[in-house]
Amino acid sequence: MDEQEGRAAGIDLSRPSAARVYDYFLGGAHNFEVDRQLAAQIAAMTPNLAATMRAGREFLRRAVRTLLDAGVDQFLDIGSGIPTVGNVHEVAQSADPSARIVYVDIDPVAVSHSRDLLADNESTGVLHGDLREPDRILAGARHSGLIDFTRPVGVLLAGVVHFVGDADRPADLLATLRAAAAPGSFLVVSHSTFEDQPPEMLDAQRLSARTDTEITLRSRAEITGFFGDWTILEPGVVHMPLWRPDLPPDPDERPERFGAFGGVARYDQPGG
Repeated sequence: MDEQEGRAAGIDLSRPSAARVYDYFLGGAHNFEVDRQLAAQIAAMTPNLAATMRAGREFLRRAVRTLLDAGVDQFLDIGSGIPTVGNVHEVAQSADPSARIVYVDIDPVAVSHSRDLLADNESTGVLHGDLREPDRILAGARHSGLIDFTRPVGVLLAGVVHFVGDADRPADLLATLRAAAAPGSFLVVSHSTFEDQPPEMLDAQRLSARTDTEITLRSRAEITGFFGDWTILEPGVVHMPLWRPDLPPDPDERPERFGAFGGVARYDQPGG
């Protein structure tokens, strides 16, 4: 979609979109000049930000593979953005062609592009939804016919909960999502943090206030709380590159520099 088409679709091109800025940093083509301008400002302050975005994507891929190994074959990806190369359906369906994925995003441009990109994939669905309305997301996922909440499901919240302010009670929102899941389900969360971060990283993250989705930085303890009483898998809630890396991490890379924690938890059978 070019800018003329964006205006015709009623998209406000005077403000950047977090999903489109993210797409730009991942090398995607689904972004506008206003998004690229903000991305340039952020990159000037934090030259490693593109690497941070890639670290987040790699964490998500490793988490999805872990869930596939546990037998999960359906995924609800909330805050999915635009499904560029290496997204959830590619990872899941390369291992299990029958895997089903429902993508959810608040950005109408991300939803439109996602539907175009996935039009020929009958095992994927795309919903326009807001994490602050979890009941609507759950109803839409059920209505899609792709997600059966009586069976284990992977609920993916990669880089999205930090867009929900404290006033919207994110812990309650995630509790609603967890309550809909069957035993054997998993919750995946990655979330930006202020812990161990240099001032320039914090300043860059605060530029998110210029988008429609401002970032709220939280502590490891706050992020851990989002998993409720589910069993957190080893190695716990850690800096993203340290979560089950494919190769031993290089200590010189300083995993804390990526500015986010990631973790995965499992819903065990009550009383089990």
